[in-house]
Parts: sequence; structure tokens; C-alpha cells
Amino acid sequence: MTNRGVGMGLGTRLRRIGALAAAIGMVVGLGTQAHASEREPTGPPQPNILTALAYSAARPTVMPPHTNDWGCEPSPEHPNPVLLSNGTLVNSYADWAGLSGKLADAGYCVFSANLGGAEGSPVQTVAPVAETATALAEFGDRVLAATGAEQLDVVGHSQGGMNPRYWIKNLGGEAKIDRLIGLSPSNYGTDLFGLLTLVQQVPPLRDLVGAGFPAFNDQEEHSDFLAELNAGGDTVPGVEYTVIQTKYDEVVTPYRNAFLEPAPNVENILLQDVCPADKTDHLGITYDPIAAQLVLNALDPADAAPPRCRFVPPVVS
Repeated sequence: MTNRGVGMGLGTRLRRIGALAAAIGMVVGLGTQAHASEREPTGPPQPNILTALAYSAARPTVMPPHTNDWGCEPSPEHPNPVLLSNGTLVNSYADWAGLSGKLADAGYCVFSANLGGAEGSPVQTVAPVAETATALAEFGDRVLAATGAEQLDVVGHSQGGMNPRYWIKNLGGEAKIDRLIGLSPSNYGTDLFGLLTLVQQVPPLRDLVGAGFPAFNDQEEHSDFLAELNAGGDTVPGVEYTVIQTKYDEVVTPYRNAFLEPAPNVENILLQDVCPADKTDHLGITYDPIAAQLVLNALDPADAAPPRCRFVPPVVS
């Protein structure tokens, strides 16, 4: 009777220890998952940049939906992962919370990052363009290593459609980037209706802008950065370039500064030539359904489908 009581006590203790160990393991596991989630949380899809900005303002580290699955294996149909590169001032989620899901639904491994801004800030891509491009190249190397892909495709908006060209020209990107697709890219900069050019002519103003937002000065159409980037030709053989631009662009002005020099590996597309009813602007273009179809077509020309022309309003897309 005494031995049986001791045995039952020991059994109870063992069960309790096992339960405690299981509980500790669960807590540790949940903690690890939570930590991983904190590193790269993803948010829901958004209908336009206004709702995306509002959502990400309170969640500055959130990533676009269906991005940064580091276990994603590219399919034979889409062997190149897609890297999304956002524009000046905005974070990745604000720019791509609409298109990222469409790319994932089409079967692509999709990646994105907040670069060129203070960690944890909703304001990104404001550092000197060369610094942001270098960080993008390093992130692209991570994507290639994780997926085992030989090359990737880049879809960029505004500065994000231009700065990969620095990667291509100066950082070995010509061997790693197969296609570069720019949505309203600042390839030849902007005068911002003359305002940014005027700022450059007033050194105190220029230096004030450069102190907080160096990327603005780098993107003025007469900047030393752009002169060097475009010297000797603005494209390289072996990379396919697509520019998708709207004539209602209110940031890249004049709007034709987005276009690259004509070449066999360059396609410049004006949205209004495809659909005159499309009134999207610079801010709304990443959520424009017509532009989205053109992006899919550029990524996979063999299965290209004509966009369905419809009225698209500015900003709210």
C-alpha cells in the first residue's frame, strides 16, 4: 500500500513535469513564432494607396500581403522571384498592398523590404539613391540565395523603378536581374513642376532638403546622380526593361522623363495609349488594374492578355 502510494505520487509528478515541459515548449514556440511575425508581419490587401497609407501608418513594419515567404520555391512556369521596389517617402506596404497579392495569385514568389529610411518608420526610400540601391541589391542577393533562383525580376514604382538601374550598372545587377518593370519611374528625374529645380538653385533650400531627404535632390532632373546614371546609355544588354507611365503623373514631371531611350530591350508604354479612360496618376498607378495587367504581361510575355479598358480615377484607382 505504501509502495503503491509512492508509485502513484511519482507518476503524478512525472505527468505534471511532462505537462509543464509541454507548456513551456508551447510558450517558447509561440514566442518564437511571434518574434518571427514581428520581424516581417504582412497586412491585408488594400484597394488604393490612401487606405494602405492609413493602415501602415500605425503598423510601420507591416509588409504587403503574400510577400517574403522565404520557403517559397519558384515554379518552372515562373522561375524568377519578383522583387518589389517602392517609391520615395512611402513604405513597401503602402505601395504594394494591391499588386503583391495579384502577383502571388499568378504563381510568383514575391519579396519586398523597407529600405532607405529609419528602421520602424513609415517613411522610407529617402536616403541617397545609391545607398538605397545598394541595400536593394543586398536584399536581392538574399532572395536569390533563399529561392535558389539564378535571376529575379524587379517591379518598381517611382524611385523604386529607377534605382535598380544603379544596381544593374554599378553593382553587378546585369547578371542577376532578368526584367525591370517601372511604374512611373523617375528615370530622368523630375522638375516637380519647376519647384524642385528652383530649390536646387537656392543652396540653403537645397541643403535643407538634402539633410532630411537626399533622394529628392538626387532625383532632380539635372542632378549629378542622374547624369552619371544615364551617361553612356541608360540600359544594358541582357536586361529587359518595361516602363509603364501615365500622362497624369504629378510627381515625375514632365511625365516623359519616366521613359527610357528606345532600344530593342526597352518597351515604353503610356497607359492612355492602352486605355484613354484610365486617369490614374503617380500615386495611384500601383493600384491601377490596367497597369497591373501590363505588369503581368511584362513578366510573362508568352501568356500576355490585353487589359480590360475601363475608367480608373486618380489616387483612389
